[in-house]
Amino acid sequence: MRELEHFNLMEDTVRECPFPYFEQIRREQPVYFMPELQAYYVSRYEDLRYVKKHPELFSNSIFSASGRGGSARTVAERYRAENGWERVSTLQRTDPPVHTVYRRLVNRAFTASRIRTMTPYIETCVNDLIDTFIDDGACDFVWDYAIPLPCTVIADQLGVPRGKIWDLKRWSDAMLAPGGGFVDDEQALECAKQVVQAQQFFAEVIAARREAPQDDIISDLVHTQIEDPQTGVTRQLDMHELMDLLDQLLTGGNETTTNALGSALMLLLQRPGTIERMRDDTALVRNFIEESLRYETPVLHLWRVATQDAEIGGVLIPKGSSIALGYASANRDEQVFTDGETFLVDRSKPGAHLAFGSGPHHCPGAALARQEMFSTFTVLFNRLENIRARDAHEQYLHVPSSFLRGLEHLHITFDVRNRARYLPGASAY
Repeated sequence: MRELEHFNLMEDTVRECPFPYFEQIRREQPVYFMPELQAYYVSRYEDLRYVKKHPELFSNSIFSASGRGGSARTVAERYRAENGWERVSTLQRTDPPVHTVYRRLVNRAFTASRIRTMTPYIETCVNDLIDTFIDDGACDFVWDYAIPLPCTVIADQLGVPRGKIWDLKRWSDAMLAPGGGFVDDEQALECAKQVVQAQQFFAEVIAARREAPQDDIISDLVHTQIEDPQTGVTRQLDMHELMDLLDQLLTGGNETTTNALGSALMLLLQRPGTIERMRDDTALVRNFIEESLRYETPVLHLWRVATQDAEIGGVLIPKGSSIALGYASANRDEQVFTDGETFLVDRSKPGAHLAFGSGPHHCPGAALARQEMFSTFTVLFNRLENIRARDAHEQYLHVPSSFLRGLEHLHITFDVRNRARYLPGASAY
């Protein structure tokens, strides 16, 4: 058996298929100091939930508390601070009660009831994209569909013209890449330039919404008031806060959904006959979505920092240590998911997964992501059939990242089952 120290998440072979590594960690050292990340890797479901329930011990303020980042991130952040708006901590890198103040601002935009009313709109977006390639009998599902769908939806919600969706994708990639571990300092600087370009664009939109509000998220953020977490004074958000919130809404609103869509279809291509089982069974489609999120979790892990000496699963974690919460590992934990290394489209209660996190930091866009996935496969199964990989020996390669899991491409061919647009009004909720 391969020794744990012989694995390295930054090596291509392990990064492409990290699950044997995670399985061995769960079995041998469930809280494992992972040298390549310089962090304690929490691999089991209940240990991960324990960390998330105790923000007083394990903080989200990973940069201010631990100085975490590395050279590439430092280069990017320095350029951003000098040429745009320096990063501040709002949603992702704060703990309650500060986190709660910012979380309230976005919660109402992503409630299940509001997403339910968006079902016809999302189905229209799905049909629009399928119409662009249905006559070709082939497409790159990642670039022709899985990227533009969530980018279109988040652009509409933010109030950004659809003509900007590829800019949004480019900016989102630039925001995430320096933290992924696969860019050098020169590439990080180019990413930072893209981020500042995004900030300049959003600054123009913010100024326009101050003068003439519209029915979109940016207008809501610009005109809302918060009780300052530090002073208690009621005020509007400043530009640093607005930029950080838009950064997180943009990256969270497209990247993970893109990854989830591509991985879900990949799982179907690897399991012939599964589409036919689901075509007329919406309950099974819902189950499939949850199982695909469990089995191919779009975010491998996210970070915490120990605010004091603490213990996880019997392992002492020194104050100031970085902690990686291994969502992808926890979602295959055999103590929670029977035969967790097997994909089962009809698995009982697959929704217990942690792909969207849990607790105060549960992903605010989870309902929207689920609806985009549900509408995608409901319409796709109706309009296309005999969906298959273009290359019978497709390797399904992933974008290099230490913490995100998404396909670079997914080339498929198919036959037309129903050329007409399909708008069943099928809500995931």
